[in-house]
Amino acid sequence: MATTDAFTATPAGLSPLNSTHHRTALNVFMLIVVAHWAEHIAQAIQIYVLGWPVPKALGILGMAFPWLVKSEWLHYGYAIVMLVALIMLRKGFTGSSRTWWNIALGIQTWHHFEHLLLLIQATTGHNFFGRPVPTSIIQLLVPRVELHLFYNTIVTIPMIVAVVRHMRPRPADRALMVCSCASAHAE
Repeated sequence: MATTDAFTATPAGLSPLNSTHHRTALNVFMLIVVAHWAEHIAQAIQIYVLGWPVPKALGILGMAFPWLVKSEWLHYGYAIVMLVALIMLRKGFTGSSRTWWNIALGIQTWHHFEHLLLLIQATTGHNFFGRPVPTSIIQLLVPRVELHLFYNTIVTIPMIVAVVRHMRPRPADRALMVCSCASAHAE
C-alpha cells in the first residue's frame, strides 16, 4: 500500500504538482505552450501570406515589443522554462501518455541546446560557423523562422497527444494515475 504525505495528502515522493495540482499545472503550461506556438504561426503568416520581410515579421507580441522578441535571452528563457516544466510535470503521466510526454521532452532537450548555442553567441559576440549572426546547428540547413516553427510544432504535437491520452487514459493507465486529470468519459 502506498504511503501518503500528511501535509499534502499526496503519495509519498510525489509532489502536489504531479498529483493534486497536476491538472491546473498542465492547463497553465499548455496555454503558454500553445500561445508560443501561435506566435510562430503568426510570424510565418506575416512572411508567407502577408509578404512581410523577415526582419519585420515578429509575430503578435513582437509588434508591441520588438526589442523583447529580438532578445536571445527571451528565446533561451522560454526554452529552459519549457524544458524544466516538461521534466517537473513528467511524473504525473502514466502509460502511453508518459511515452508521448517523453518524446516531447527529448525534442525539447535538443531545442534547448540549439537556443543555448544562440545565447552563447549573442552574449559573447562571437558567432559560430563563420556566420554574421548567431546560428544554431540545424540553422545551417534550415532558415531560423522555419526551423523554430518546426521545432515548436514537433514539440507541441506530442505534448498535446500526451495530454489527451492523460485526460482520457486506458483503464490500465488510469489505475496508475495519482492525479485527477482523467475525465469521467475515459476509454
